[in-house]
Amino acid sequence: MSQTLLFYCRPGFENDVRQEWAGKRAEAGRWETGEGYTALHLDQRPEPEVYDAANWIFARQVLDVLGQASLGERDRLSPILDLLDRLPAQQQGPWSAVWLEHPDSDAGKPLSGFCRRFGPILEKALAERGLISDDAKRPRLHLFFTALDTVWIASADVRRASPWPLGIPRVRMPSEAPSRSTLKLSEAFMTLVPDADDRLKPGMVGVDLGAAPGGWTYQLVARGLKVFAIDNGPMKGNMAIHPHVKHLREDGFRYRPQHQVDWMVCDMVEQPARIAKLVADWFVQGHTRNAVFNLKLPMKKRWPEIERCFGLIEGALDEAGLRYTLSAKQLYHDREEITCYLALTRSEWAKRRR
Repeated sequence: MSQTLLFYCRPGFENDVRQEWAGKRAEAGRWETGEGYTALHLDQRPEPEVYDAANWIFARQVLDVLGQASLGERDRLSPILDLLDRLPAQQQGPWSAVWLEHPDSDAGKPLSGFCRRFGPILEKALAERGLISDDAKRPRLHLFFTALDTVWIASADVRRASPWPLGIPRVRMPSEAPSRSTLKLSEAFMTLVPDADDRLKPGMVGVDLGAAPGGWTYQLVARGLKVFAIDNGPMKGNMAIHPHVKHLREDGFRYRPQHQVDWMVCDMVEQPARIAKLVADWFVQGHTRNAVFNLKLPMKKRWPEIERCFGLIEGALDEAGLRYTLSAKQLYHDREEITCYLALTRSEWAKRRR
């Protein structure tokens, strides 16, 4: 059975979604691309894991397309309801919720007001037809408007899909943080770190490489960690005087802790391969259990550079016989970069501490 997948992404990174697909999957298909999204038409339906947003670096959301509708200027509701009525029985709902969305692009953002106004009208119509369910485990209905007269209608498995509209978590800028880079680490903890509250506990010890002015240090301190902030530059604001922050004016590539730490984070501006080798060394030498780090990607050939960096990390850790997990995402607050999470398994960490 043929199927179309709809991927949301950062505008300008549509080709990176396609390259990531080609690098990970054997299935070929026909791509249809707009600004901030791309769709893949396949001859056969892929396995469920494909729809897991956490499995993709450049895709914020992966949806099961049910169809496309052209909408009239005076009646936008009827074409949508007609399409839903024509769906096969197994695709007709009911749905746990309905989300009206648009591309995260300059052209798409003006549609946000329409989506807010039209949403209650559509929800009422669906509820009257018995198509909205109280069962939170039911699939979610997505209407992705690329224009006022064009909409993709899609479904999401809530167990696998991103839980945020547009696939973008909403992160508030803390007034005490010394830089907006703090939002990247906050989002990383939300999206990449499983059981973050359990893995980030008060009293743990962290190291922030390239810490100045302290945006990432702030996120660790806010969770009760004691932090070694490593940077030749100055810390700012409360991070310069916080009792749980020890600022060491050292080179982030040369510094190593005297004792094992729970966390290492790194947002240094450097060639991605050099960062990958640095992170790998920290794990092979037993310096940390968890790491969040950014890879600043080149303007071209981003996916090959990711494969190269992951190969460096995985090769070093595999050779050392370590058991670990490695995941990555281009976060909303990232730009020409991706954020990665690397962690030893619990059993591996327990073994190394003995």
